[in-house]
Amino acid sequence: MDMDTRPIGVFDSGLGGLTILKTLSRTLPKEKLIYFGDTVNVPYGSKSKAAVTRFSLDIARFLQKQNVKLIVVACNTASALALPELQKKISVPVVGVILPGAMKAAQCTKNGKVAILATEATVQSKAYPRALKRLDKRICTVQRACPVLVPLIEEGWLHAKAGQYIIDDYLAPVIKSGADTVILGCTHYPVIKKRMAARLGKNVRLVDSAEVLAEEVKTRLTQTDQLNPSGRGSMKIYASDAPARFKRLAKNILGRELKRVYLKKLN
Repeated sequence: MDMDTRPIGVFDSGLGGLTILKTLSRTLPKEKLIYFGDTVNVPYGSKSKAAVTRFSLDIARFLQKQNVKLIVVACNTASALALPELQKKISVPVVGVILPGAMKAAQCTKNGKVAILATEATVQSKAYPRALKRLDKRICTVQRACPVLVPLIEEGWLHAKAGQYIIDDYLAPVIKSGADTVILGCTHYPVIKKRMAARLGKNVRLVDSAEVLAEEVKTRLTQTDQLNPSGRGSMKIYASDAPARFKRLAKNILGRELKRVYLKKLN
């Protein structure tokens, strides 16, 4: 079997997708990874479907030119709003985070109540409730938009006492709903997963989009004989604006400093 040494492309509106990049690197340590953070247009969560689709196509076309074998949409908003267009117009396979997350939640729930924490755009798209209903009509969902969490996570401010008050406020309707499974519907949220878990209690299962999507990618590459079993893993990071700031803030998510972030402006 020939090795497929082409890289895997990963993109997000900014820094949040680094949680998926980190997990991909751990799950597929032999693979080359190219990451694009669209820091010019962040956040996607407050943008229109047309805008998010346009941004996503621009990035996917750039990654396609890097000869990637697969593109991972490491952004719940882009997965909810732009995935069909990406899969139609991009020649390499494109995977999003919504369906894998919904499938995992459907497997995990025992009482049929699933909560989704996400950006405003993802909540308004109803992508997760629709996916869950297709998987199991008996599942009831509650959604909670958490717009303040992304900037606070990126700046590292949620470790302050005020951060816990914000987390508690967002989780209050989830607790009231009685949901036994909670989807972290934004790639930033796994950064504070332990704090959410402590507030929700041991009987509530958190579905981490980073872990679920990494396993989905591994399965796909295995099935298509595209795994690189003996390569040397690497990461190359691009940002569409302010690479120095991206590099500084990335440490809050990756837990280590990046060597370099390349500036790449798109049309």
